[in-house]
Amino acid sequence: MKLAQTLSNARARLGIYLLLAATAFAPAVSAAEQFPAVIEHRYGTTVVPAKPQRIVSLSYIGHDFLLALGEKPHALRKWFGDHPYGVWPWAQAALGDARPIVLQGQIDIERIAALEPDLITGQWSGMSEREYALLSQIAPTIPPKAAHGSYGSPWQVMLRTLGAATGNAAKADRIISRIEGRFAAIRAAHPEWQGASAVMVSATRTGAYSATDIRGQFLAALGFKVPEVSDPFTPANSYYALVPEEDLSPIDTDVLIWIDAGGSVQRLKRLPLRHTLCAYREGREIYAGRLLSSALSHSSPLSLGSALDQLVPLLEAALDGDPATPVSSMAEAGLLPEGQ
Repeated sequence: MKLAQTLSNARARLGIYLLLAATAFAPAVSAAEQFPAVIEHRYGTTVVPAKPQRIVSLSYIGHDFLLALGEKPHALRKWFGDHPYGVWPWAQAALGDARPIVLQGQIDIERIAALEPDLITGQWSGMSEREYALLSQIAPTIPPKAAHGSYGSPWQVMLRTLGAATGNAAKADRIISRIEGRFAAIRAAHPEWQGASAVMVSATRTGAYSATDIRGQFLAALGFKVPEVSDPFTPANSYYALVPEEDLSPIDTDVLIWIDAGGSVQRLKRLPLRHTLCAYREGREIYAGRLLSSALSHSSPLSLGSALDQLVPLLEAALDGDPATPVSSMAEAGLLPEGQ
């Protein structure tokens, strides 16, 4: 068995070397058209030999990234929501008249094989090593990079990886420059935010998203410092930590953002000790309803603009230094402190 595995690995390496050699002696082409593309990831190396035509996206948010690059997936994995084809409003224009096959639930190897893909992407999919091994027998398969785990890949890394895999590397770089430029402009316009503490917390279970989560990365890109909140019950989860209702002090930050994709307003109203938070008393809470929460939770090249459009004015109201300034989303949800 070991000998067979060794020979298999050797053949795989030889295949990569031959593909790279062929590229070296091929006529010069633009960077956007260079194949084979060699992608390093947590489970090894994937070679995409030519521009893919039938992409199956298993990442819960990956179709947003493909659509941003102008690539319409043959099939995509729906996360949540009732929008057509699992595509949220910020990405509908990019989807256009495409009608992708919608997958839901666990990764179904047999169904994916029947789709006859020539590329399978899954940087934010929870794909196991066993699933990768099976999927890579169907088509070149791209899991996340080792450094970021299953759900911690920064949006820039995800986009650059897909840009390379689809022949859109230059376009990916242009998109990244544009979005990072907008974050930089917002930071420059709000020096008072730099180094202030901020955290996004699930209103459903009072769970704080960490600095390594994509929601924490969003806050860091605006200049905020995201506190580390530990969870003794799930220490292996570095993206999310439950906060005990009898001690909310770990989330009593300079600005506290409640993430709610599914109607937890009444729970927040009844949440014990919420009224003891300085963020509550001083009007530094923000309620992120379904659309804003979803935009933040996708943190894709298409949703980030929508998230900034909605969140920046709320941050400005929450952090203007005047507790009497109402945060509009809190007022609309009926969550303002008593007396406001």
